[in-house]
Amino acid sequence: MKLNPFMKAGIGLTFALIWSCPTLAAMTEETKNFGLEVKVTGQSEDDSDLGTQSGGDVNGVGLDLRPWIYGESGAWSAYAMGQAVTATDIIETDTLQGTASDGTTPTDNGDRKTKKNYLAMREFWVGYSGLTPYPGEQLKLGRQRLHNADGQWRDTNIEALNWTFDTTLLRANVGVAERFSEYRTDLTELAPKDKDRLHAYADASYQWTPGNWVGIRGHHTHDNGKLDFPEPGVPADSLDKKQNGDISWIGLTADSDAYNWRNTNTVNYWGSITGMSGDIDKVNPLNADGTSPAEAKRGENLNGWATDIGVRLRLDPQWQVGAAYARASAEYEQNGLESNRSNYTGTRSRVHRFGEAFRGEMQNMQTATLFGSWMLNDEYDASLIYHKFWRVDGNKPIGSNGINAVENNTDDATGAILSTTSLPLNDGEKDLGQEMDLVVTKYFKQGLLPAALSQSIDEPSALVRFRGGVFKPGDAYGSQVDSYMHRAFIDVIWRF
Repeated sequence: MKLNPFMKAGIGLTFALIWSCPTLAAMTEETKNFGLEVKVTGQSEDDSDLGTQSGGDVNGVGLDLRPWIYGESGAWSAYAMGQAVTATDIIETDTLQGTASDGTTPTDNGDRKTKKNYLAMREFWVGYSGLTPYPGEQLKLGRQRLHNADGQWRDTNIEALNWTFDTTLLRANVGVAERFSEYRTDLTELAPKDKDRLHAYADASYQWTPGNWVGIRGHHTHDNGKLDFPEPGVPADSLDKKQNGDISWIGLTADSDAYNWRNTNTVNYWGSITGMSGDIDKVNPLNADGTSPAEAKRGENLNGWATDIGVRLRLDPQWQVGAAYARASAEYEQNGLESNRSNYTGTRSRVHRFGEAFRGEMQNMQTATLFGSWMLNDEYDASLIYHKFWRVDGNKPIGSNGINAVENNTDDATGAILSTTSLPLNDGEKDLGQEMDLVVTKYFKQGLLPAALSQSIDEPSALVRFRGGVFKPGDAYGSQVDSYMHRAFIDVIWRF
């Protein structure tokens, strides 16, 4: 199997970083932590294109093996996790997939086409915890899992220098990150938006009264990647970079530690408000007659805002109910490191904030959500969720999501498809649709994992989980699309 240069560099860097740690011999003698996570995923997906083209269905089973090794000595630690996937179809074995940088974005370029079988390096980092005397402090360098509680700012594996400070009263993160490779044998090219894009971020939250937190967070992206300008007579490449520039986000948060499923508050709440501004350059397309435009690019000024609020009521030790509302203005966009998955329903299972099927993003969209959840000791949990989606501006597009509806340009005589483009939403129609989600999990045993791996491994135990959603498109998609689409998974996870 041929590895691209970044894959070779990543694997080499993994061992270089681990073996460069002081007293490695002592590390391996004092603590031997290694293991294998085995995950089997069955996926059923129907009509993600809403019936606008042939195919669009997924039915298959995938096997995902993730060997990992961890060592520590004094204030130093090191970690690496690999991945080997084989499947009968293009199966989504990783809940961090589903974003624009994961390879699921439709492309006509073979350098970024998801395959059934692949090898990958998920993480490789070195950590140091001696900058302060506090036990919840650590500096990490390498490809690592960046994560925040609501999953709307950071939840991805990426090359980063990240400092975390986590104490009883104060939590903070500061870091820089840039994606250099996917470190996968099938995805040898980055998504256009990730090329030469540097992220700088910081956040801090303070527990001002017991169980109540307030915080501030900021994020800045500096994208100076070379733009790919169209040339007359030369076919466009779906991996061409069409946009660069600088964008900044600043946000305020308040919550009752609501994303912590262990808290036993009768009432939990969360709220955030974020402002965004930036200046970007976009490539101008060719003229209608195929000639070059007068100006190769155009500058745009962006200004937007977004909010997400919710409340959850505990009826008894097992049952909870809640409601939530999110809204993002037409020009707002997320920073590209998000997954939008969190524990907002109050269970151990992380659920997509904007639908397991629809998988919306915070851009020109508002969402109303009702949910109920149930937990029985440490053995079972379940969440039933209803979402309603609308556009904020009925004449502007929305962000990327789990719907890949298309519009075909056909030959009048033969009916052959000449070209395919994304299906435009109907002007003036705001109703995007509605969805019902169900997530049910059975846990088998508690895992014994090093505390430092809490960001890297989502589930601390073996489990069987069903997660799925049924989406009914609204008037914005028109009357020619199918009435329903679904996406469902059964995950079986075991650790050795």
